[in-house]
Amino acid sequence: MSSKLKTNVRRKSSAGTFRAFSNSNFRFLWPANFLIYISRWMQMTLLAWFVLELTDSAWYVSLLGFFTFLPMLVLGMVGGLLADSVNRRMLLTITQLVALAITIVATALLYAGLLELWHAYTVVFLTGATWALDMPARSSVIHDLLGVNGVTNGMSLDVVGMTGSTMIGPALAGLLITLFDVKGGYAVMVAFQSVAIVSLLLARIPSGYDSVFAPRKIFANLIEGLRYARTQRVVLAIILITVIMNLLLFPIMQVIPVIARDVLNVGPGLMGVLGSASGIGSFFGSLFLASLVSINRHGAVFLGGSILGTMGLLAFSFSQWYGLSFVALLVMGIGVAGFGVMQMTIVMLVSRDEMRGRALGVVSLAIGVSPFGALLIGALASAVGTANAVTANAVVCLVLLGLVAIVMPSFWRDSSNAAQTGASANADPAL
Repeated sequence: MSSKLKTNVRRKSSAGTFRAFSNSNFRFLWPANFLIYISRWMQMTLLAWFVLELTDSAWYVSLLGFFTFLPMLVLGMVGGLLADSVNRRMLLTITQLVALAITIVATALLYAGLLELWHAYTVVFLTGATWALDMPARSSVIHDLLGVNGVTNGMSLDVVGMTGSTMIGPALAGLLITLFDVKGGYAVMVAFQSVAIVSLLLARIPSGYDSVFAPRKIFANLIEGLRYARTQRVVLAIILITVIMNLLLFPIMQVIPVIARDVLNVGPGLMGVLGSASGIGSFFGSLFLASLVSINRHGAVFLGGSILGTMGLLAFSFSQWYGLSFVALLVMGIGVAGFGVMQMTIVMLVSRDEMRGRALGVVSLAIGVSPFGALLIGALASAVGTANAVTANAVVCLVLLGLVAIVMPSFWRDSSNAAQTGASANADPAL
């Protein structure tokens, strides 16, 4: 098929949209992931409001983002190595049990009135460590359960859950703050995470390559993962765009409470609804992608979604009206759906089986630049105001995405990226 042809898609019935749920184990994995994602977004919103009320500082709020994603930079590739090396079921179970224990401790401190600023940073740092260690395994399990033909649909539905959580989590957190204060939100998080662990245990998850893990070779394996990613042009493009988006676009979620209160003049309830707007857009965008039987040029969807999301962010930065701000974040979410679905899907499709986890780990490492994005938006907000800082981020993000599109045109023009980069024989040739 010519690379100049437009993306060719064929629609299928609504049953086809949810075809991954025909796999009984995916039916247990999906709700477990969904409740975990909701808890993560609830925590971000709950603690952002807690810190803002405690310090009245956009800088201190932005530090939550720094400590949340710092473990991804440090442990992201370790998580990828573990996904290739240890029992994935055991890894996912242990990380979620640790996350639940952290939430229980935070809840106890809140009810005792003892939670302080440094506690909030410690909680998000430790929780972020569990995310970093299990993210590659969580994506690899979807591939293991559904195979090459089903992984795009499975990842789309997983992103539907992830983005649905960005819609529900902040709004629910805002409502719970209004009704019961931050501690009420944390009590609900404990319940959600407990149910998620039960659902996870009911799923029969493939173990992975649990015979090859050797602690003494961790560094060598990490270097091998980096070298592999560097030689795969498609993976390299994914990494570059992931760095750009996580440095400049996603950290703004941490300062939405500041803009809601200081620019739009709304309270925690409407703040939570505003925080869910991007999730609503991503939810419907991901659902649309899941409904497609086939997608040619995955790279075009990935890059185009990134650009659309950034344009929505730029519009949000100029808005002083709540309704327009909501719509702008809605558009941003639709674009982010294309980014989120294709980010891991493309890497899984083009990577060799034995290197898939490590390649995903390199992507996790790229996501790990988010802490520096949080520091950047915090410093800019303190210097020029939060809205101006968001504008600057959006403009620079658009420029950098344009440069990637110019320098690596085959990534988004070519309808068969995997074949041209020497991907494994089981990769989908229609990227």
